[in-house]
Amino acid sequence: MQQQVPVLGEFEQIVLLAILRLGADAYGVTIREEIQARTDREPAPGALYTTLDRLEEKGLVASHLGDPTPERGGRAKRFFEVTAIGVEAVARAQRSFQRLLKGLKLPGVVNA
Repeated sequence: MQQQVPVLGEFEQIVLLAILRLGADAYGVTIREEIQARTDREPAPGALYTTLDRLEEKGLVASHLGDPTPERGGRAKRFFEVTAIGVEAVARAQRSFQRLLKGLKLPGVVNA
């Protein structure tokens, strides 16, 4: 039975897109930095980790622990990757936005 593609909230989309941009270097700190750099938003760490946990519960991301590092006091980083269903969910959401934007003229928005 094929898993149904869930509808995403705005912040979930932002997190998934940040993970996709980061590739193999996607862990909490880098995801947060990518979101800050690209959106001028400063997500609270708690909000980010809650969203990452929720995305993993939905099967949209998978995580694994890296090797412990001395810089982190021997703690391992938790790395994230977007699953195939996560890619489909964010692609579907973006297609919907593109259809809504088509023909509109918005300040600072290209190709709208």
